[in-house]
Amino acid sequence: MARAGLYKTEVQKARDGLIAQGKHPSVDAVRVALGNTGSKSTIHRYLKELEAESSTAPTTEIVISDSLRSLVGQLSKRLAEEADTRITEIQARCDASVQKAAEALASQEREGRALGDQLQRTETALQEATRLYQDTVGQLQDRTALVRALEERVVGLEARLAEQMTHVQSLEQKHQQAREALEHFRQSAKEQRETESRRHEHQVQGLQVELRQAQEWINGKNQELLQLNRDNARLTELHGQSDLALRTLRREHEQLTRVAKAVPGLERQVEGLGLQVVQITLQRDQLRDELDRSIVDLSAERDARTVEVEERRRGETRLQAIEALLAQLAPQRSSEEKP
Repeated sequence: MARAGLYKTEVQKARDGLIAQGKHPSVDAVRVALGNTGSKSTIHRYLKELEAESSTAPTTEIVISDSLRSLVGQLSKRLAEEADTRITEIQARCDASVQKAAEALASQEREGRALGDQLQRTETALQEATRLYQDTVGQLQDRTALVRALEERVVGLEARLAEQMTHVQSLEQKHQQAREALEHFRQSAKEQRETESRRHEHQVQGLQVELRQAQEWINGKNQELLQLNRDNARLTELHGQSDLALRTLRREHEQLTRVAKAVPGLERQVEGLGLQVVQITLQRDQLRDELDRSIVDLSAERDARTVEVEERRRGETRLQAIEALLAQLAPQRSSEEKP
C-alpha cells in the first residue's frame, strides 16, 4: 500500500542505488527499492525531474567535508520529517474542519427548512385568522345595519302610534262635547217644559208644534249621538289595533335589545381575533428573525470554511516550497554520496 509523503530525495537515492548496481531505474524497480511504497505517478514525475536535472547539472563538482555532508543530510532528513508531520497535522485539521463545517452546514440547512415550514404554517394560520376576522367584521356590520333598520322602523311606528293616539284623543274630545251638548239640551228642554206647563192652555198647540220640532231636533241629535257611538266603537277597535301594534313594537324592541346585548360579545370576539392576528404576526416576525440569524450563521460558517480552505492552500504552497528546497539540496547530497 502506498504511503503518503514520498520525497524526491528518497526517489533519487533509490535511483542512484539501482544505477550503482548496474540496473535500469524504471518506475517499478524504484518502487521495489523503496519497499513497494509511493505512488507510481509521483515516482515517475520525480524520475523525470531527476533526469532533467542530470542533463542540465554542471560538470564541476563541489567538494565538501564529510561532516558538512552528514550535517546537510541530517538537516534534510529532519526537515523532510518535520514537513511531513506538519503537513499531516494540517491535513488532519483541515479534514476535521471541513467535516465539522459540512455537518454544521447540513444542520443549518435542516433548521432553515424547518423554520421555512413553520413560517409557512404560521402564514397559513394568519391568513385563516384574517379571513375569520373579516367574516366577523362583515357579520358585525350586517348586524349593525339590521339594528339601525329596526331602530328606524321603531321610530316610524312610534310616530304612527303618536298620531293614532292624538286622533283618538281628538275623537274622545268630540264625543265628550257631544254628550255635554245633549245634556245641556235635555236640561233646557226640561226647563222649557216646566215653563210651558204653567202657561195658558191656548199655548198648548204652539207648544206641541215646538215640541214636535224639538223632538225632530232631538231625533237629529240622537242620530248624531248614534253616529258618535259608532265612531266611538270604531275608535275603540282602532285603539285595540294600536295596542296590538304597540305590543308588536315592544316585542321587536325586546328583540333589538337582545341583539344590542349580543353586539358587545361580537365586538369582544372581534377584539380577540385582532389580538390573535397581532400575536401570529409577532410570531411570524420572530420566525423570520430566526431565519435571518440562521442565514447569517450559515454565511459565517461558509466564510470560516473558505478561510480553512485558504489555510490548506497555503500549507500546500509551503509544502511545495519545502519540496523545492529539498530538490535544491538533493544534487549536493548525490554528489557527496558519490565516491
